[in-house]
Amino acid sequence: MDHEPLDPAMFDPVCPSSPIPVRIGDKWTAMVVLCLQDGARRFSELRVPMAAITPKVLTATLRAMERDGLVIRTAHDENPPRVEYELTPLGRSLLTLIDATRSWSRDHLPALLEARRTYEASAARRAP
Repeated sequence: MDHEPLDPAMFDPVCPSSPIPVRIGDKWTAMVVLCLQDGARRFSELRVPMAAITPKVLTATLRAMERDGLVIRTAHDENPPRVEYELTPLGRSLLTLIDATRSWSRDHLPALLEARRTYEASAARRAP
């Protein structure tokens, strides 16, 4: 196999694209984006389909998404207080990537699962 050596700076921390895969590839961001695709939602509404997420982790995810400009947090001056989260145009642009990932998964998930089974069976035979 003869090919070019890898660029040592390909994952340079100052590269503008470096932080992007972390945000869209984490466990919860894509799920939040999908929950917000039809409009603003309250925190408690987001928890319904995302029952496995803790309030602390959902809060951290929403804050990170707000920091990155993916969602807008709106606090309504009511009693009791009401807070809603809504996708920004930047956050909405992630729907294209999420749709592509979901499509890839539909097409390739059986092969991926078979590769895992084969690997795990092989690893079990190699174990002492």
